[in-house]
Amino acid sequence: MTLSACGGGGGGSNNAADGKDNPEGTVSIYGTEPKSTLFPANTTEAGGGKVTDSLFSRLVGYKTEDGAPYNLMAESITSSDAKVYSIKLKQGWKFHDGTEVKAKNFVDAWNWAAYAPNAQQAASFFAPIAGFEDVHPADENAKPAKDKMSGLELVGDYEFKVTLNGPTSVFTTMIGYTPFSPMADSFFADPKAAEAKPIGNGPLKFVSRTPNALIKMERFDDYKGEDKVHFKTLDYKIYSSQETAYQDLVAGKLDFMEALPPSAKVGEKYKADLGDAVVTANLLGQSAIAFPQYIPAFQNVKLRQAVSMAINREQITKTVLAGSYVPSTSFVSPGIKGYRADTCGEFCKFNPEKAKQLFAESGFTGKLTIQSNQDGGRKEPLEAACNSIKQTLGVDCEFVGATNFGAFRQIVDGKQLTGMSRSDWSADYPSIENFLNPLYRTGGSSNDSNYSKPEVDELLKKADQTANEDEAIKLYQQAEDIIAKDLPSMPTWNEKGIGGRSKNLLDAKMSFKRQGALESFRVKA
Repeated sequence: MTLSACGGGGGGSNNAADGKDNPEGTVSIYGTEPKSTLFPANTTEAGGGKVTDSLFSRLVGYKTEDGAPYNLMAESITSSDAKVYSIKLKQGWKFHDGTEVKAKNFVDAWNWAAYAPNAQQAASFFAPIAGFEDVHPADENAKPAKDKMSGLELVGDYEFKVTLNGPTSVFTTMIGYTPFSPMADSFFADPKAAEAKPIGNGPLKFVSRTPNALIKMERFDDYKGEDKVHFKTLDYKIYSSQETAYQDLVAGKLDFMEALPPSAKVGEKYKADLGDAVVTANLLGQSAIAFPQYIPAFQNVKLRQAVSMAINREQITKTVLAGSYVPSTSFVSPGIKGYRADTCGEFCKFNPEKAKQLFAESGFTGKLTIQSNQDGGRKEPLEAACNSIKQTLGVDCEFVGATNFGAFRQIVDGKQLTGMSRSDWSADYPSIENFLNPLYRTGGSSNDSNYSKPEVDELLKKADQTANEDEAIKLYQQAEDIIAKDLPSMPTWNEKGIGGRSKNLLDAKMSFKRQGALESFRVKA
């Protein structure tokens, strides 16, 4: 998920077990303004993602520690050929409006999300399902032939069948991602009303939203999942400044942050500030800077290579990022099966001489910019990247900041970038596929560089339709090797998972997705 399911598997604490926690308490979490509606298939960024992940539950959940999938709403998911899947639901699950979650709520939601005229950001995730092309033609100006995918078939109230375009090893992991949520009947009756007050089926229900200030949630007491929460109210407090949020965390006015500002990391200041309230996790994510291909200058591969080699990743991660990140040399996160170090090769290593040579050969004149949101601690390392480019290449480089994350993503998704763009990614689910398809396939949901290469698309499609996981991974790796040569975006650094909780919480864990594992939160009595 562009910086993105609170998974199961989060533990409590001894204090909580002793009965000293307060199940009627309130938790406040650091938030950024969501880019758009809180529809699960339209939310592919962190600000909205942490909200929709607590509003909606899916067939599959992910363990907090490592992202291992487990059946959440699914009673069973079976297939004899990895192409046709029979899915049976657990019964008795309810939406927040009291209606029962049935198989048709999944089928209808998936069809609605995939249907091109509904313009859902994550529609491309449904591409493996047979009939996707009928509801979402490759030509965005073409009218869909149908409004339902042929690969979805209702079998009964609690069972449906999914037929894919070909066998795939990823499907049973992928369907735990937010866009695969079910939607209540009331949503289809009045999507506009659902936009104002979304009705989910997750551990928390929506109460209210005050733009740029607060999203208030409340525990759903009829929730059946093992990832239920142990507090009453959740406030997503929206901040434009990560520094301000951190000050509130230390003062006990905010209860949880999944990432800390650069100033807190200098000299490991956060350890003195937070003590045993530091929260750590093994993250599956990737920081990168994209070169939008619709900007003519960035169609020159030598310019892209020169800029990437002009960034001193080692120095920036040690100084500005105070060792809380490590340099990235691959397009896939360490910890993902199929990860290989140094797939970016020489182009992700600081080499001033080669960078100058390639820059001269590129013939570029003018000014370079890096665009990003200013909040969330993103400004400082990107300013440092710009300074490194400037000092190495002798070209003017400027950081251009949008007010907040939501505003920035609207610029990116609207293809209105005028320079390079921050393009961070947090895994939606633990698979090499999730680091390539959304970011580098033609029309991918988070393809910030607008990269398109038929050879890559073909390899990704072939990998998607390969039932054997090891064989599929080899194909994904072949695609990554081509992407590395083209360098449509440059990997920069990978984050170590460091967050913090206030003294108001007895316990709080963080997931591999850099989100609070809400089922682990315990409020001090």
